[in-house]
Amino acid sequence: MADHTVKAFTEELDGLTQEVARMGGLAETAVNDSLVAVARRDTELAQTVIQRDPKIDAAQREIERRAIKLFALRQPLASDLRVVLTAWRIAGELERVGDLAKNIAKRTLILNQSEPIQLTRSVERMGKIAAAHMKQVLDAYANRDVQAAVSVWNADDNIDAHYNSLFRELLTYMIEDPRMISSCAHLLFIAKNLERIGDHGTNIAEYIHFLVTGEEIATQRPRADA
Repeated sequence: MADHTVKAFTEELDGLTQEVARMGGLAETAVNDSLVAVARRDTELAQTVIQRDPKIDAAQREIERRAIKLFALRQPLASDLRVVLTAWRIAGELERVGDLAKNIAKRTLILNQSEPIQLTRSVERMGKIAAAHMKQVLDAYANRDVQAAVSVWNADDNIDAHYNSLFRELLTYMIEDPRMISSCAHLLFIAKNLERIGDHGTNIAEYIHFLVTGEEIATQRPRADA
């Protein structure tokens, strides 16, 4: 392959990786802003999260377009193929993270029409863990840091444990005060969305492991008891 062709191919791969990083920043911001909207009962910020979601969708389409072009014109092999495949797969995960953040924002709009309840703090704590994991795994992708990715993968059971604990808290709260059933149900959906954001972060960690090593993570994903 001619030098100029190699250089152009390298630039295209770098551009694809940078676009994934940009999309990751959009998704990370959406998660963080949706959590702030819940904690502060910020209707305007929740609406902003919803309005910005099409930018995340557009970023995914752009990554897919670039990946298809690389497959068609460059026919990447070995490590280059892993770069393209990983970018495509991570983009899909980030698009779903954006959707989950949007869902949290929509629930916030409904919650803000009722009186605040104390368990919002528990949801906020769980959200901070999920957001931290998302930041860590995106940094791991940017740095090709497989150890950091595996660390996030191993910590997935922490989010699951928080969800299970919060589920029990909310259920008890609803039994003791039926007037709070509606608000607690929305908080439960928010908590479930956070648990799923954690799952997507774990999926991204698996893709990073494949990108760097060329191998799948051999052991079963950790899970807290339901």
